[in-house]
Amino acid sequence: MMQYGSVAGVQKPVSRLILGTMIVSSQEREQSFALLDAALELGCTAFDTAHGYAGGSSERGLGLWMAERGNREQVVIISKGCHHNADRKRVTPFDLTSDLHDSLARLQTGYVDVYLLHRDDPSLPVGPIVETLNEHLCAGRIRAFGGSNWTHQRIAAANEYARERGLMPFAASSPNYGLAEQVEDPWGPGCVSISGPPNQEARAWYEATQTPVLAYSSLARGLFSGRITPQNFDQMRSTLDRACLTAYCHECNLERLRRALEIAEEKRASVPQIVLAFMFASPLNVFPMVGAANGDEFRQNVDAFDLALTAEERAWLDLETDHR
Repeated sequence: MMQYGSVAGVQKPVSRLILGTMIVSSQEREQSFALLDAALELGCTAFDTAHGYAGGSSERGLGLWMAERGNREQVVIISKGCHHNADRKRVTPFDLTSDLHDSLARLQTGYVDVYLLHRDDPSLPVGPIVETLNEHLCAGRIRAFGGSNWTHQRIAAANEYARERGLMPFAASSPNYGLAEQVEDPWGPGCVSISGPPNQEARAWYEATQTPVLAYSSLARGLFSGRITPQNFDQMRSTLDRACLTAYCHECNLERLRRALEIAEEKRASVPQIVLAFMFASPLNVFPMVGAANGDEFRQNVDAFDLALTAEERAWLDLETDHR
């Protein structure tokens, strides 16, 4: 059964599983609506999209669905802006405002529940961005805001700036987090992960602050989909996208996959369920983002709430120990 948490500023229950909507499209209405309907029926209230997904078609598809179903106040929309382009970095007050207004028009709504900055530009001071986010918050265009691919140090700096001036701080963060270690940046420089041994300090910060972690690529972009095994990996490579191959298809994660398969067999569960159970058993305030092709796939992910992993099993899965 679905479980729920909260994000400061959002007066709705936020489902612990967030449906990623990269495959939702205004051009594929029937298929997209069927997936969104099924997820909502299974208790999913939170849907992740972005200004840049499918050239805006993801947001348009979500907007059409909400308008046709009349369910805007039932759902939590998470969208993102300020992604860099081929010409320049775009983490500026101007780009933030422009992208947000585009998203509101596409989503056919007056506000975004949680608005995330898709990228960061650490060379710039945090102040102007924090000020601009607060202006949109006060105007009612967003209910809460945060960063995607922002380091915990930059978020801490933004929150300190906000506190010193009586402004609202970041309410959430969306780094990569899951069982897989992000060995290389999946989309070039600027991707932030808190998975694996190199990021223990970041996880300690998130544990201490209990900042909601809206974790992207929680199933390693398909490596932990349940369709891949170490034995069939060479044959299945062509089904995985470049980001997955670059970031996650490394020996350390194939070993994690072997161990997840072993525990899955013991518990009569799937690999995605084991990986999600690994995340839910962490001390972080985590909300995994998952993709799903249909309602049946999403239902299997929801079943992960019924699984329990011991601390020893988690440590073994994450290669912290050779025994359990």
